[in-house]
Amino acid sequence: MDPASQLPLLLGLAWLTPLASFVAILFFGPRMGPQGKNAAWVATAAIVASLLFSLAAFGIWLEAHPVQVAAHDLHAADSHDSHAKPQDSAADAPREPVAAGPIAYSGDWYTLYETGNETGNLKLSIGWYIDALTVMMFVVVTLIASCIHFYAAGYMSDELDAVTDHEVSLSAGGHLHRPGRFPRFFQALSLFCFSMLGIVIAGNLAMVFIFWELVGICSWFLIGFYYERQSAATAANKAFIVNRIGDFGMLIGLMAIWGALGTFHFADSTRTDADGVESVHEGLFSLVRPAANQHALRVPDGMVKFSAQHEVAQIAIDHATSPPDGASEIASRIDDWRVMGYGRWLLFVAGVGIFCGCVGKSAQFPLFVWLPDAMEGPTPVSALVHSATMVAAGVFLMGRFYALLTPDVLLIIAYTGAATLFIAATIALVATDIKRVLAYSTISQLGYMMLALGVGGWVAGLFHLFTHAFFKSLLFLCSGSVIHACHTNDMRKMGGLAKVMPWTAGTMLVGCLAIIGAGVPFVVGLSGYYSKDAILAQTLAFSQANPTHWILFAAVAGGAFLTAFYMFRLWFMTFAGKARDHSIADHAHESPQIMVAPLVVLAALAIVAGWTLPSGFGIANMLEQARPAGTDSTTSGGFVFAGLTVPAEHESHAGAVHVTATLTAFATAAAGVLLAAVLYLWRWISPLLLAWTFRPIYTFLVRRWYFDELNQALFVQPVLGIAHLASSIDRGVIDKIIDGIAWTARQFASIDAWIDRTLVDGLVDATASTTWHVGIELKKLQTGHLRQYVMFIVIGTVAIFVLASLLFRSGFSA
Repeated sequence: MDPASQLPLLLGLAWLTPLASFVAILFFGPRMGPQGKNAAWVATAAIVASLLFSLAAFGIWLEAHPVQVAAHDLHAADSHDSHAKPQDSAADAPREPVAAGPIAYSGDWYTLYETGNETGNLKLSIGWYIDALTVMMFVVVTLIASCIHFYAAGYMSDELDAVTDHEVSLSAGGHLHRPGRFPRFFQALSLFCFSMLGIVIAGNLAMVFIFWELVGICSWFLIGFYYERQSAATAANKAFIVNRIGDFGMLIGLMAIWGALGTFHFADSTRTDADGVESVHEGLFSLVRPAANQHALRVPDGMVKFSAQHEVAQIAIDHATSPPDGASEIASRIDDWRVMGYGRWLLFVAGVGIFCGCVGKSAQFPLFVWLPDAMEGPTPVSALVHSATMVAAGVFLMGRFYALLTPDVLLIIAYTGAATLFIAATIALVATDIKRVLAYSTISQLGYMMLALGVGGWVAGLFHLFTHAFFKSLLFLCSGSVIHACHTNDMRKMGGLAKVMPWTAGTMLVGCLAIIGAGVPFVVGLSGYYSKDAILAQTLAFSQANPTHWILFAAVAGGAFLTAFYMFRLWFMTFAGKARDHSIADHAHESPQIMVAPLVVLAALAIVAGWTLPSGFGIANMLEQARPAGTDSTTSGGFVFAGLTVPAEHESHAGAVHVTATLTAFATAAAGVLLAAVLYLWRWISPLLLAWTFRPIYTFLVRRWYFDELNQALFVQPVLGIAHLASSIDRGVIDKIIDGIAWTARQFASIDAWIDRTLVDGLVDATASTTWHVGIELKKLQTGHLRQYVMFIVIGTVAIFVLASLLFRSGFSA
């Protein structure tokens, strides 16, 4: 079976099937059974079909490119071998990579626009770039989306009938009554899945950006599903606007790439001109990491010439009569210009620009403020948005774009991730809304992923993306089960629910253990144990190579402690102890089977997702097949930070690094769980007493580091002030001037009207009146009697003769 032809077909079908569901529900949703009930099964069938197509593609990939034990040995996140305590000598030495570049397939389904060779190389197309990362993302996205669709079919059942929204009070009194929107929810969910899969399979940055924006639009619909609620409408708008801020930076990066390189394609492409001659156009990966340079990062010739445009223009002038000689001289001087640093700033701008878009989409500091408010959407939306789709898109794109990132950009990414994971984790310590705790947890875990990418842990960061997708979707669905049973998000009103909701409590405990990286050191653990351990090891290796950046490892270790504390604080407050509000506890019950079944499936995946089979098969080792060419070696130097060293990821597998990281992860997680038990399970220390003792810090965290107030002061209020000033100028100055001009014009018009009516019309009317009266008088002469006419003729004739006689005599006498 040919993977080059079968993979695009299967993944293309997996991508388009949710779109077909969206179109079907859009036109026929309300007629799909009573109140559109079958819309859920149409959408669910579509995403399950996508999952089956994705699994078929996954099987074809493994058959064509089986994961080898050699790849397994490269990564520290193995369930057995690499987590066994290393021995002396050779075990302590870093192992060199064996792969030179990724295995990938690329092509185009349809070309939208293409310039000729004379005008440039721009090609806008709907195409694919398929590697191991693409195949695994398709499986994970469709698998989690399938679970969420089944769960949502039960969770959203209230929307089948007329809904009374008790959170919306009408001015006339009472609450809002509205029709259910069951089909509309699954319609938006299908479009959301289609958009996310479009980002994953995209073969060029232009296609990525289109689906990037479409994901933003879908999230706006889903977060604002209860748009009658002011909080939901505000949250949807906030998410949309904050993401547009990041996308502005992304546009700058895209323009830097297109302006200097003339292409958006990731891989090389073959094009045929009008004469039928084929030519190969290099893609972004080949331009930045050419095979001739051993795939080492190099500023592309296009960026060098773009930066040296003045020199290029001068050479063109000097060789105006011989353009070929000028082209030869430019080509001969490119390497010298590259050594001088030409083009490095442009590659830096391109990387930072693309990262800005990911900062917004993946809720990184300082653009993370939209994500907690996104909890206003239905819980299935929260589970999908915060696990493997929207927020994961930024991390995925950074992983896809990784080959083009300079060490300077990587350091910016690392510190952004460190700040994000620490800030979000501290806010989660005091949150009382169960979904908001998970929202800040998501932000913190995304910070982990970004930090891992920034310190050179390409596999570690993306490995955690996959494991996080399973346990975070599980945690959100468990929180939805709790909310469905208790009809409140406030953990302070819960407690003791494990007795009445054993399945939810058990599966959520699995999720909590997975996210903190629970396991037996060097033996076995849950999925988060392997991915988080890999992140700590790579960060430690980076800190050892760059001692001035030790704070990055401190942030990761501190974040691990905080994660363990706030996650088990959540579990203890919700499920352990005694009920705090009996009016809630007495009516709490386990969710229906259609909601519990996805929890069990996701709990199992949260346990085993990080494991590696003896044959070497596992997520981490499959990711090695997709590692960007040239990123498996240590990189030194930078444009801004000259002394920076980004260690190769295999260096974190050295025994000294790996053992330290593993023990640190275990100790911090255990300490966090123990402290949570002391405060919220055994109650040896009162949390209220601690909050009162450290009231300034507690208030600071409750107010979320005052980021909302800071944004109001720095951005919202100045913008509103400028708007009010502009409005005042518009009304007080511009409108006055326009009104004055209008008044003057009106006066001139009045004068003109008087002249027209009095003089012009008067003269015309007088002429007409005179003519009329003369006609009336002359009319009297027309009597109709013949004798009168003869008399007038005779008199006239006599008068003429008399007049002629007089004139004749006068002339004769003279």
